[in-house]
Amino acid sequence: MVDVKRVKLPGVGVLHTFVTDGGGKVGVITHRSGSSDLITFSDAEDGSKATKVALRLDDDEAHTLAELLGGTRITESLTNLDSIPGLTIDWFHVDYDDHIAGQVLGDLGPIGVVGVTVVAVVRGESANPAPDEHFKVFPGDTLVAAGSPEKVAKAFTYFRTGEVKLKGTVDAPSGD
Repeated sequence: MVDVKRVKLPGVGVLHTFVTDGGGKVGVITHRSGSSDLITFSDAEDGSKATKVALRLDDDEAHTLAELLGGTRITESLTNLDSIPGLTIDWFHVDYDDHIAGQVLGDLGPIGVVGVTVVAVVRGESANPAPDEHFKVFPGDTLVAAGSPEKVAKAFTYFRTGEVKLKGTVDAPSGD
C-alpha cells in the first residue's frame, strides 16, 4: 500500500502526496472551491534540475481522471465531511516505536480522551470499519479518527507516547 501524506492548506484545501518507487512525487491539491491540481515532480539526486508538471482540473475532470485510474468517490465524501465545523477526520500511521503498536485500541474515555472515535483501521489493502476496543493494532496500520481537532491531536499523542497531558480535568462530552 502506498504511503499517502495528507496536509491541510489553510485557506486553500488539502494536499495529498506520495512518492513512487521510481523516486517521483505525485500530489493532488483539492481546493475548497471544488477544483483540483494534479502535480508531479521528480527530485533529481544527481543535482540536475528537477522537473515539475502541474495541471488544473475542474470537478468533472478530476472525477474522470480518478475513474480512469481506478478510484472511487470516497475521497469526495471525506472532503465534504472535512468542511463540517468542529469535525476533523485524520489518519495516524502506526510505526514500530509508537505506544499503540502491538496493543488493543482500548477505551480512550478512562484515560481522559472523550469525543474521539477510531472509525476504521486500514491494514494493507483492507479496511476494518468501526473496530471495537479489543481490536489489536500493529505497526503499519493506519488509524482513521474523527472528532474535534484538539481531541484528535490528544488521541494521536496517546497513540504515539502512551501519555495524555491532562489540564487538571478529564474531557467531558460536549452534549451538543
